[in-house]
Amino acid sequence: MNHQSSRGPLGGIFRTVRAYPRRAPLTLAYVCLLLVSHAWVSYGLSAGRAATVLGYLSTNLDNLRDHPVVALFGSVLFFEGTLTDVTSLEFIGTLITLGLGVCCFLAWAERRWGKPRAVAVFLGGHVAATLLTAVVITVALRHGWYPATVRQELDYGISYGAQTLLAVGTLALPRRGRLPWAVFVLAWPLGGLEWTGPLPDFTTIGHLIAATLGFALVTVLAFRRLQAGAAPADGPPPGVSTSNADGETRLTRTAAQDSPTARSKRA
Repeated sequence: MNHQSSRGPLGGIFRTVRAYPRRAPLTLAYVCLLLVSHAWVSYGLSAGRAATVLGYLSTNLDNLRDHPVVALFGSVLFFEGTLTDVTSLEFIGTLITLGLGVCCFLAWAERRWGKPRAVAVFLGGHVAATLLTAVVITVALRHGWYPATVRQELDYGISYGAQTLLAVGTLALPRRGRLPWAVFVLAWPLGGLEWTGPLPDFTTIGHLIAATLGFALVTVLAFRRLQAGAAPADGPPPGVSTSNADGETRLTRTAAQDSPTARSKRA
């Protein structure tokens, strides 16, 4: 019974969890950091002090103008959401961004592409989506589509980078599941949609921009894969002489030379 259960779904989950620290150590360390920082601002600081810390790291327009680097990279040290109020929409958002985006798809990217590229996808999506959203906010303020208070709006967390990873994670799914997953990635931010004039709230716009960046990366990777498949195989054509590292010249073998008839003639 135990032997059979170890091969079932529960056994597969257990093996995945057990191998997680070895296969995605950077993701695991980042998740632990996020949990510690969340506990710190939620329980270790007073409400006023926590608001001051998060307000300084918020990626709103004023902070991006005053201390952009600290705001951009400090904001991803915290996640906005809850782990305790399991009946709230915030908890669902936490499951999607922290659970799926970071724990699952950042780990997948780390295993598939390595730590530097996985970090580049996550931070690239976070930074690019934040800056592009800031441009949208600036234009909206000039036209009076957003209230002036949006310049100091509290905006921090991992969700833009996680959203990019959710889109890129389409590559990890079977082909028949990719279209429904893409619809889900684009649809879930609309759950908290709010309209202020002709534009929705800027966080919804930011999530849609982040998803677009992720899908754009998927398209580029797919195009490069097609190009690689259409390119000729590496190496010289048969019959062309090449030199190895020792300077010895050799002649590449042709298909005719490797045929049974050719081998019998040489014998």
